[in-house]
Amino acid sequence: MMFGNLYIWASLLLAAHALAAVASGAVDIAVYWGQNASEGTLRETCGTGLYAYVNLAFLSTFGAGRAPLLDLAGHCDAASGACASLAADVASCQSAGVKVLLSIGGGAVGGYNLSSPSDAQALATYIWDNFLGGTGAGASTPRPLGDAVLDGVDFDIEAPSPHYDDLARSLTSLFTNGDAAGRKRKYVLAAAPQCPFPDASLGTALGTGLFDLVWVQFYNNPPCQYASSGDVTNLRSSWEQWAASLPSATVFLGLPASPDAAGGGFVDADTLVSEVLPVVEGAANFGGVMLWSRSYDKDSGFSVKLQDILQNRSDQGASSNKKKRIYIIVGVAVAGVLLLFVVISSFLCHKKHRGTPAPEEGSTTPPKIAPS
Repeated sequence: MMFGNLYIWASLLLAAHALAAVASGAVDIAVYWGQNASEGTLRETCGTGLYAYVNLAFLSTFGAGRAPLLDLAGHCDAASGACASLAADVASCQSAGVKVLLSIGGGAVGGYNLSSPSDAQALATYIWDNFLGGTGAGASTPRPLGDAVLDGVDFDIEAPSPHYDDLARSLTSLFTNGDAAGRKRKYVLAAAPQCPFPDASLGTALGTGLFDLVWVQFYNNPPCQYASSGDVTNLRSSWEQWAASLPSATVFLGLPASPDAAGGGFVDADTLVSEVLPVVEGAANFGGVMLWSRSYDKDSGFSVKLQDILQNRSDQGASSNKKKRIYIIVGVAVAGVLLLFVVISSFLCHKKHRGTPAPEEGSTTPPKIAPS
């Protein structure tokens, strides 16, 4: 009986411990940088502390005999070598824990495509030698971003074209073999498909299972974006399909950072937290939110508002759980006293019973009472 009581109370203690756990409300944010000089420098962007990933947008010309070209709009002229000065900014971002990726493609759909598997291999080698860990014959002098070694590559392919699966395989092979100096580091492969499933441009590439991060664009696509009426049905259905199809990837909810950033799909920060995040956070591979773009985010203050709301939610949850913990501690203390009383009482009764022997058969002498 005593051991049964011990088991019961031990179970209650374990349950109390589980109830005391506090979940964090924060999410990672990825953002695209590079298409508007007014968005500020790369160093400033990372220095805000708002972002976990920054995609440099874009390597917008490549493939089919074209010389690859990095286009960072008003920030610097890569063709003249002026973007090499960004190496210090990249290093600053990385030292702050922000991963910096090269995004290829973008909206200039006439400026890029891959014509064959060998074309994909050539582009992979170029990216490896000029932006990642390679120092082969394909490296420019100087490299477009100086001695910066980026953390990976993002596929933002806006027009259907074959061989991006070949590009993913070629890059992954280079990642796996390590960099020229023999260092082993984790390079990231990311993609930004449109929310209609499967994506017309990247469906085959994503089918390789090689992508680490996938930020699905839930904007400019009425059939699967958040409806202005407040209906999340289409977004939920599309999100569940994407999350289920990418079990080995971390999936982000891609959104415009302001109403002006896209033709549709904007969700204000309050609505995002109250209506949309509850729909997507349940996925085991949910990773956070991707925003287009830093320029719009800087003007609207979207990510600042989002992080503030999430922090308040986390603080409120912590306060609520603190009260629960107080109740639990008091309850457990009372339970402990009662348990101690039960144990002592059981022990004394058991001892008293053993110390009172029955009289021997035929004896007229009353039994001796053992001193307590």
